[in-house]
Amino acid sequence: MTAERSDAVPAYPVGLRLAGRRVVVLGGGQVAQRRLPTLVAAGADVVLVSPSATPSVDAMAAAGELRWERRRYRPGDLADAWYALIATDDAEANEAASAEAESRRVWCVRSDDADAATAWTPATGRTDGVTVAVLTGRDPRRSAAVRDAIVEGLRDGSLAAPQHRGRTPGVALVGGGPGDPDLITVRGRRLLAEADVVIADRLGPRDLLDELPPHVEVIDAAKIPYGRAMAQEAINAALIEHAKAGKAVVRLKGGDPFVFGRGMEEAQALAEAGIVCTVVPGISSSISVPAAAGIPVTHRGVAHEFTVVSGHVAPEDPRSLVDWAALARLRGTLVLLMAVERIAPIAAALVAHGRGADTPVAVVQEGTTAAQRRVDATLGTVGRRVVEEGVRPPAVIVIGEVVAVGAGFRTGR
Repeated sequence: MTAERSDAVPAYPVGLRLAGRRVVVLGGGQVAQRRLPTLVAAGADVVLVSPSATPSVDAMAAAGELRWERRRYRPGDLADAWYALIATDDAEANEAASAEAESRRVWCVRSDDADAATAWTPATGRTDGVTVAVLTGRDPRRSAAVRDAIVEGLRDGSLAAPQHRGRTPGVALVGGGPGDPDLITVRGRRLLAEADVVIADRLGPRDLLDELPPHVEVIDAAKIPYGRAMAQEAINAALIEHAKAGKAVVRLKGGDPFVFGRGMEEAQALAEAGIVCTVVPGISSSISVPAAAGIPVTHRGVAHEFTVVSGHVAPEDPRSLVDWAALARLRGTLVLLMAVERIAPIAAALVAHGRGADTPVAVVQEGTTAAQRRVDATLGTVGRRVVEEGVRPPAVIVIGEVVAVGAGFRTGR
């Protein structure tokens, strides 16, 4: 073993630009399965030499992402290659290929013998245009742990790394999820960390606001002065005003912006004002809150569909757009949002149109938070039970046989 291949001499880190360049991979097993997607994503002209391959590697070849020569290694395979990955289970072939790489001056990674390789594969992660690559010699688990810590810190904003290039002012409509701050998406959390102004809904994950730097202006959407304008118009105006002032603005909403969140109304207003708008989907409470309470909205042999309905308008209200008679005829699950205050007339309408009064119902208040609680009832009793138990919004109401599926099941936190 030469001195250059010893751990005593540190590796020289470099980023290879392999787009359009020949890369040879020997072996189609698990190592190749892990490494090939990154090589393909780098635009490399990948040639796989192996008599067999895992189903995932086979699928990549079938999709035309790489060329697969179904045979064993033979001398000359590394001709014109820029980079080689040797990962076969044939020690003799690995040695021969490694020697060929050395003679042709091809950087070579060996999965079976890192000391005999001329290149090492770092633990790599990517986020927001940044590639993090970590090498710790003979300790790949530590490399992965360091990589994960850096990537996670960049994603959630806990690792301060301000961008020095000019940012385009605009607005991000961020779905904050059902309430638990850990359930916001990685992208949503990163945009929050980069914001100058956050306009937050009451149902957004409020705990995240405490993590924002002191210079960030946090505006409670419920407290924006309305004047003559309607509430939504005032919110739109505030978004436009701060974005036009050159600020990075986050509109933090509960759940998903486009599920009863008026997200499109805000996006349309921003488009009319010529402001760039980014939509970051969130985990909808219509699915996540029932799951947190141990209720699947679908279940094999029980419910093959689920319907999400806004209950902010009662069935008899002329403004209602819901066909309650059609919903009553469905056999699947009904998930009601914003329906606590009108659940009695809603339940009565469903029963009147044919849904059984004994249909199970679960009301989940403050789902996914420390204050979560569940009240069980039937369509015939839910109106009374909500009053008796003092249930208040926000709450998600689930109607259907799936309510009974998870009896005895307890979710962890």
